[in-house]
Amino acid sequence: MKKRIEKALLIVSVSALLMSGCGGAAPATDNAAEPTLTIETITPPPVVESTEAAVEESTEPVDAVPEGMYRSELTNEPIDLALKDQRPVAVMVDNEKTALQHFGTAEADVIYEIMNSTKNDRITRLMVLVKDWEKITQLGSIRSTRPTNILLAAEWNAVLVHDGGPFYINEYFSRDYAAHFSGGFSRVSNGKAREFTEYVMTGDLDEKFAASSYTTTYNEYRVDGGSHFRFAENGAEVNLEERYDTVSPATQVSLPFKHNGSQLKYNESTKTYDYYEYGTAHLDAEDNEQLTFKNVFIQCCSFTQLDVNGYLVYNCVDNNKEGWYLTNGKAVKVTWTKPDETGVTRFYDGSGEEIEINTGKTYITMVPEDGWSSLSIS
Repeated sequence: MKKRIEKALLIVSVSALLMSGCGGAAPATDNAAEPTLTIETITPPPVVESTEAAVEESTEPVDAVPEGMYRSELTNEPIDLALKDQRPVAVMVDNEKTALQHFGTAEADVIYEIMNSTKNDRITRLMVLVKDWEKITQLGSIRSTRPTNILLAAEWNAVLVHDGGPFYINEYFSRDYAAHFSGGFSRVSNGKAREFTEYVMTGDLDEKFAASSYTTTYNEYRVDGGSHFRFAENGAEVNLEERYDTVSPATQVSLPFKHNGSQLKYNESTKTYDYYEYGTAHLDAEDNEQLTFKNVFIQCCSFTQLDVNGYLVYNCVDNNKEGWYLTNGKAVKVTWTKPDETGVTRFYDGSGEEIEINTGKTYITMVPEDGWSSLSIS
């Protein structure tokens, strides 16, 4: 009888050691069959704390990026690992009504819309950032650039694509960090005046890079390791109402750009913001795809007018300026800071923490400080 009890105790001891070595009961995701031990006189006590710990550990979010891919620094979406070191391009796209429809803008990763001139009711121009630019079949039409775009493209270590511009840009292009391709892109016969016929077409950028001294990969002027936004970890969904006490409805945004009357309307079915201008939805000419965004940043920014022709430069190197972040039909106030010409614009919440944003495409606009009160978010 004594030997029988000793044998049972030995079995229990071994069982306890095995359980402690696994952190308690097996995780819920383990489907392997458990061995059954029959003990007549002694039953080990349940290990409640270890079981809870094991279940909690098994439910932690996992960054499920497929093999051979990585999370894009522009959108946080999984893309081909071969693109990891490839620098993006920033393409200046004409936004006059005559230039519509646009080609290729729905394929962009990030789009800036900013005032191009103080004339013509403060007409805007788009700057379209594309990481995987070799996939471009037609993008544009292309127009001239302004000094502000040179400063913004530098944040991304991007090569700016444009066709000329006022002489004010020459000073900025003389900086070591500046990289650009001006003109010489494909012409498309579309029945419009010549200034509306230039596009980036398949192979154009390959030829431009090959004929230049620019690298297709990031260089020493890339700042902060290419981290431009603070995306939610593991692609998690950001819910502003769960994070902040003061959150505003944001299903309709009217921007104070009189020329094109640009608007953003929240699409409940896609959980993104559809872009409208000139009174209609913006549909890409290639495939009729709606231009839409998961994230929206609106920056209040002063500007300096350079001459009577309406040329200007935004004072985008600044600190602790007012703004908004919108996602999923909600908005929260933010502040933004750009420390220097190549420095990344960072967005902060009310506590001073850099704001986390959702995975997806982003729209950024700079609203002139003197028109900030005309911005409507509802």
